[in-house]
Amino acid sequence: MTDITRRDLANAIRFLAVDAVEKAKSGHPGAPLGMADIAEALWRGPLKHNPLNPAWPDRDRFVLSNGHASMLLYALLHLSGYALELAELQNFRQFGSRTPGHPEVGHTAGIETTTGPLGQGLANAVGMALTEKLLGQRYNRPGFPVVDHRTWAFLGDGCLMEGISHEVCSLAGVWGLDKLVCFYDDNGISIDGDVAGWFRDDTAARFRAYGWNVLGPLDGHDAAALDAAIAGALAGNGKPTLIICRTTIGWGSPGKAGSHDVHGAPLGAAEIAATRAALGWPHAPFEIPAAIRAAWDQRLAGAAAEGEWQALFARYRTAYPELAAAFERSAGGGLPADWPQIRRALLEQAAGREGAVATRKSSQNCLDLLVDRVPELLGGSADLTGSNLTAGRHSRPWHAAAGGVPNYLSYGVREFGMAAIMNGVALHKGLIPYGGTFAVFSDYSRNAIRMSALMQLRVVHVLTHDSIGLGEDGPTHQPVEHAGCLRAIPGLDLWRPCDELETAVAWTLALERQDGPSALMLSRQNLPQYSAAAGRADDIWRGGYILSEAEGPLQAVIIATGSEIMLALAAQAELQQQGVGVRVVSMPCTRRFDQQPVAWKKQVLPEEVCRIAIEAALPDFWWKYVGLDGAVLGIGEFGRSAPAAELFVHFGLSAGHLTQTVLRTIARNSASDGDY
Repeated sequence: MTDITRRDLANAIRFLAVDAVEKAKSGHPGAPLGMADIAEALWRGPLKHNPLNPAWPDRDRFVLSNGHASMLLYALLHLSGYALELAELQNFRQFGSRTPGHPEVGHTAGIETTTGPLGQGLANAVGMALTEKLLGQRYNRPGFPVVDHRTWAFLGDGCLMEGISHEVCSLAGVWGLDKLVCFYDDNGISIDGDVAGWFRDDTAARFRAYGWNVLGPLDGHDAAALDAAIAGALAGNGKPTLIICRTTIGWGSPGKAGSHDVHGAPLGAAEIAATRAALGWPHAPFEIPAAIRAAWDQRLAGAAAEGEWQALFARYRTAYPELAAAFERSAGGGLPADWPQIRRALLEQAAGREGAVATRKSSQNCLDLLVDRVPELLGGSADLTGSNLTAGRHSRPWHAAAGGVPNYLSYGVREFGMAAIMNGVALHKGLIPYGGTFAVFSDYSRNAIRMSALMQLRVVHVLTHDSIGLGEDGPTHQPVEHAGCLRAIPGLDLWRPCDELETAVAWTLALERQDGPSALMLSRQNLPQYSAAAGRADDIWRGGYILSEAEGPLQAVIIATGSEIMLALAAQAELQQQGVGVRVVSMPCTRRFDQQPVAWKKQVLPEEVCRIAIEAALPDFWWKYVGLDGAVLGIGEFGRSAPAAELFVHFGLSAGHLTQTVLRTIARNSASDGDY
């Protein structure tokens, strides 16, 4: 094949995508057909990457926010020289393949984030660009730009229709993320058809209002126009850039281009043949001519680019050995070398706490120590810093960093955007994000929390005002079902600690964990210090442990979390006065408890005695621990606006009611023992 054109190179993407979707009888060919020219301009242009080392720290990040166009990305990875063989493209969307229906980070080399829920990839890209900027401020020195890369994102109409795009793009403008460049595939078509019926925003004006640099609209199929726009983005003006590309969805398909029919279904054999003829692509399915493969191969160029950076970093290591060591450690996800000492100091501080303290304040006490000694921490809150208590003594807010490197962000009232940006920060590597909001507003951010669990990211969600203990603000602000809903997310450690020591353990394990997120549900009301005095502090990490043992023969076990521990202990004391032996089990993290050996779980929750759970939340979750012969005290309805003490009594969450429930449960089980 001679005289290869850029259109030929783009067509290689198009037909790998079309053929893979056709073979799978499933997928989205429209976006790859429409965006192939944009992809060719970027991936064979300024994109800095090394297919031989996808984890190179100073590589550019590329995010396909419109993740349904996954075959576009798989084709790019394959053609560029990543370890994604043609057989994997031929196995698109099949069980066990490295080409799932939507891109999955950690599953396929070169994928930077898992995308599919529209708008969240864009949010992740904002988080990545934010991290690059902060790490550059922290590590770069004159003559040593060791952190100097860009974040590029593809997005479509659906990403911009999702409300999260407003949240994160507004912040990107405020933060001046000038190394973030987004290509908007403005094709005017979504699943239901022509978007003019439901999406008529002046997108250019919208992004200019955010403080972005806007280029276009331009012809997204014109290579020269794309090159000029990319050059404009690289010129920089202190702002993030949106390049608006007018494209035709399904470009090149004679019978389906420009229609919603090409969005999410195979073209079919006849239409594929017609498209091959229309675009002058005579090659068999999955056949890529050698000359086109050679023109696409980025391995040598990528290795050379990384080699230059490695040489720079070697000089940097000589000039700034401590900074270089910190960079390498944090990029690899490691904690400071003195982490064992930090951990011990944190737990000793918590164990020595006296008096009643709200666990949100206990969390801040932890942060007072952690922020100073774990420089990777990047905190924030969704406009609730004074309520979440997420700023420690050593926190430096972005808007008031006084020349220093900020480590705390005011996200504004943007819970969803905050959570998804934190995912991008964690994906980039180098910083450990945590962010706060009220527990009830985790509803806004839940899908991003789910995505952090799906991607196994170290992200910490601080969720305060954890129950009806919030009181007078009423049912709109009182979480009832939220603990159970969050516990239902696979891989999420939900901690609901009862005091400062349990809170400190939760923080240490959240930071040590590198295979998933953690959420801390923390109280507004003051709680006594129990776990240190109980002498069982070493067991907290197991997620469920014996906080207070029964006096005499064991007849029942009370399981409690958070503020309800005090009710469990009060009921235990009352029952022991009546000669009833009751054990109190604190279970701050059910997932951790579930992971313990069976012997431990049976030791803590023996099967031969009845079990009663109490939590100021939806009761349904707890039946797995108490069994059908147990009992659960919880709240099966929405809360009320009233002082907290009155609400606990109203909903039957009192020591007296718990005492009577335990006695009734014991009596019921004793009576049933003789029934056969």
